[in-house]
Amino acid sequence: MRKETSTNALNEKQINDTCGMAYSLSIIGGRWKPAILCRLAYGKMRYSDLKNSIDGISERMLVAQLRELEKDYIVKRNVYAVVPPRVEYELTDLGLTMRPMLQAMSDWGNMHRKTTVRKKDDTAVA
Repeated sequence: MRKETSTNALNEKQINDTCGMAYSLSIIGGRWKPAILCRLAYGKMRYSDLKNSIDGISERMLVAQLRELEKDYIVKRNVYAVVPPRVEYELTDLGLTMRPMLQAMSDWGNMHRKTTVRKKDDTAVA
């Protein structure tokens, strides 16, 4: 945890306060949040299904990322009072507004990956 008064923290706050794109990336950025959001974009998921669908994520990290997304009003946690307890996650109404942006980012990432792989292959041959 860094100090809120550090130069780095102050610079990040200034950028997030003045740039919508930087603010958006601070909410959805990181290694695991995009994977979580991609899965929840298609509907509700039980915690165990979400965990099993993301290779390599630890339970601790999944819980931490879901809590951050809940705090930012992107994900909603539904707990059902049954035995054993059932917990489902889904995008909030605010989170659902991100679907076109997430799809555009996915499309661009796939296009970029294909383009750069071809260029690397062409360079290796030359």
